[in-house]
Amino acid sequence: MNAQRPRRLRQSGAVRRLVAETRLHPAELVLPVFVREGIDAPQPIAAMPGVVQHTLDSLVAEAHRCVDAGLGGIMVFGVPATKDATGSGADSDDGILNVALRRVVDAVGDDLVVMADLCLDEFTDHGHCGVLDADGRVDNDATLVRYADMALAQARAGAHVLGLSGMMDGQVAAVREALDAAGFTDTILLAYAAKYTSALYGPFREAVQSSLVGDRATYQQDPANTTEALREIELDLAEGADIIMVKPAQPHLDIVALAAQTSTVPVAAYQISGEYAQIKAAAERGWIDGDRAVLESLLHIRRAGAQIILTYSALDVAPHL
Repeated sequence: MNAQRPRRLRQSGAVRRLVAETRLHPAELVLPVFVREGIDAPQPIAAMPGVVQHTLDSLVAEAHRCVDAGLGGIMVFGVPATKDATGSGADSDDGILNVALRRVVDAVGDDLVVMADLCLDEFTDHGHCGVLDADGRVDNDATLVRYADMALAQARAGAHVLGLSGMMDGQVAAVREALDAAGFTDTILLAYAAKYTSALYGPFREAVQSSLVGDRATYQQDPANTTEALREIELDLAEGADIIMVKPAQPHLDIVALAAQTSTVPVAAYQISGEYAQIKAAAERGWIDGDRAVLESLLHIRRAGAQIILTYSALDVAPHL
């Protein structure tokens, strides 16, 4: 008779909890949020049931809920009323994102890590993550100048962590140099080191009212590539990234695992809007158990090695952890 019976350790919920190798905790979760200029009530996002574009007041209330739920952080994205070619609203102290950051930091900055999205796509009338050259291509080095300006504005607003999501070459070094020169040596840089192009960003683009036509394949990573992701991670670490990110999370769990094996700093992963929307849509149709599905998906990301998970489900799942 076979004496090996692994099922002994699965026979009850109590035993399974005792021997579980991977656990989720609310402190590992970060809630991405959107704040929109010029609205007087939160606006639902059709493609992301349960997610809204916040007013400044409702954003602060949401931040307090994050604290009460024991979440690790909140990542703020701005939706401006007007846009232009250089995304000038991104580094204006009166711009919606920087005003929102000040409000959130003042309200919960001692109890919650406040993160700022550092990218121009929400602020440009062409929807790209950088400024364009005369031929309509994203100008990498001119964009770095704008990122440095944006970083200084976000640091002045009090953001603890800047999320560099634009996938420009040299962005970590450029921002770190600008911050250090201005005395913001304690500002943490979260580098979106391996950010892949994906069809799953669609709901996010509705959320930020993106003006993008086409795609971002010339600067976001090709989903076919693994070695390229490791190179990007190594470069961001060498430039001074304090945390690195893989995005999207679920389609790239192999990259999350490789990052966790090689990185000398914490690894984050972003469960993006399309991942969230897929679960919500299937659950609304009764095809899956939505609560169970999202917990499974987050557990997979954590098991792959992510220490920090950005997810729109953070407040929903926290009470179950």
